[in-house]
Amino acid sequence: MENLDDIKIVVLDIEGTVCPISFVKDVLFPYALDALPKTLAVQWDDPAFTPYQDAFPEEYRASPDVLLAYVKDLMAQDLKIPYLKSLQGYLWKQGYASGSLKCPLFPDVAPALHSWRSAGRTIIIYSSGSVPAQKLLFQYTNTVPEADLRPLITDYFDTVNAGMKQEKESYEKIAATRSESISQFLFLSDNVKEVQAAKAAGMQSFIVDREGNAPLSLEDKEGQIVVDSFEGIKFKALGN
Repeated sequence: MENLDDIKIVVLDIEGTVCPISFVKDVLFPYALDALPKTLAVQWDDPAFTPYQDAFPEEYRASPDVLLAYVKDLMAQDLKIPYLKSLQGYLWKQGYASGSLKCPLFPDVAPALHSWRSAGRTIIIYSSGSVPAQKLLFQYTNTVPEADLRPLITDYFDTVNAGMKQEKESYEKIAATRSESISQFLFLSDNVKEVQAAKAAGMQSFIVDREGNAPLSLEDKEGQIVVDSFEGIKFKALGN
């Protein structure tokens, strides 16, 4: 593994990196689809719901049924559209708050986050999910005794405030929000193209190969550092 002594910022993907892909695909997405019809029926004219509704194209806001059909179509295609992600986050908030949803982090994640912060590293999240949805995920985890890991995380980025995850400019934009050199950033993701984009921008980046992720080909692994856990990613305390 490369020398990590110069790393000061750790940027983390979520799905397939800190929690199983199945949590998003098999738990969060179905929950949103199940909760949406009732939400549309009860909150269609609620001012609290209006910003989420108004973010959709006008032709899909004609009625609850029209919007529901459109959302189902978008989710069936797994499209990462900001207004869809925002609506999903709104629906998930209710599920997390009620106890119906809890993020099953991989067992090495919380100890690593605590260790990295103790060593003086800054932790940032960058996911295609909306920033509010990211914060909910780290607020309601399966970690004991403290489920809320938000105090360990300094900032959050999504496709709205940073850009698409397979474009190097997005990583440059994230780095520009900090005073540290982009070479002092380490990005961890299960997505090979995201890792390539981060490296093209000047960050260090590893592929995270978790159980349940799509198999990596020899071509995917070529020239890359691949880790299957955060346990081996350790930092000396800054100044030591």
